[in-house]
Amino acid sequence: MRRAEIVHAARGWIGTPYRHQASLKGAGCDCLGLVRGLWREMVGSEPERVPPYSPDWAEVTGEETLLTAARRHLDEVALGAARAGDVLVFRMETGVPAKHCGVLTGEGTLVHAYWGRAVVETRLVPWWQRRAVAAFAFPGVED
Repeated sequence: MRRAEIVHAARGWIGTPYRHQASLKGAGCDCLGLVRGLWREMVGSEPERVPPYSPDWAEVTGEETLLTAARRHLDEVALGAARAGDVLVFRMETGVPAKHCGVLTGEGTLVHAYWGRAVVETRLVPWWQRRAVAAFAFPGVED
């Protein structure tokens, strides 16, 4: 798969309503559901079943569940080397586990499921840049 194909697929999710734990293009998804849906489109069957999780799961458990899962299934790249088609993972506050993710679509743009709204493409402004903690490529990605 090529990076441009991932970006095209991610943009295809724009407008999908935000729905906690969902992962169905056009019907609803959260940030993880977006990445899961892209995995199904680009790679194939999901590699594991995602257990139910509450909106405050990261604060309650204190565990790096999202980062650990990303490291199991995606190829980690240096944060500064992330390119279009790569998944970025974010820590929403200092000292808490990472709990948000999205897909880079170009120099300074990101597609992600925005809490309470929908999947959107936004600028990767300094507020987001400061919160990015890891970057990952889908397995088998090519330029």
